[in-house]
Amino acid sequence: MARSLKKGPFVDDHLIKKVEAMNAAGDRKVIKTWSRRSTITPEMIGHTLAVYNGKKFVPVYVTENMVGHKLGEFSPTRQFRGHSSKVEKVAKVGAAPAAAPAAAPAKA
Repeated sequence: MARSLKKGPFVDDHLIKKVEAMNAAGDRKVIKTWSRRSTITPEMIGHTLAVYNGKKFVPVYVTENMVGHKLGEFSPTRQFRGHSSKVEKVAKVGAAPAAAPAAAPAKA
């Protein structure tokens, strides 16, 4: 569900204060933040925000196209390693009968 237009976008106070202070000073340092829930505002354009993903800080350079999105969208928390390939499946199926012990020949 979307946030009410009357309330406006949510941005943590400590984060917006840091961005405004850097805009006033003209600095462009990296700002570390744990606030993945904050919405990107036009004041943040041109800044690099290091967003925590649960393991490390991922640097996110804010551009115009990102305004209105959440910071967490640009710092993935999971790394997809891919599905198993068809070659691996064939190798497992082909290896299973070969791994079975061979029947001993019957002596007459």
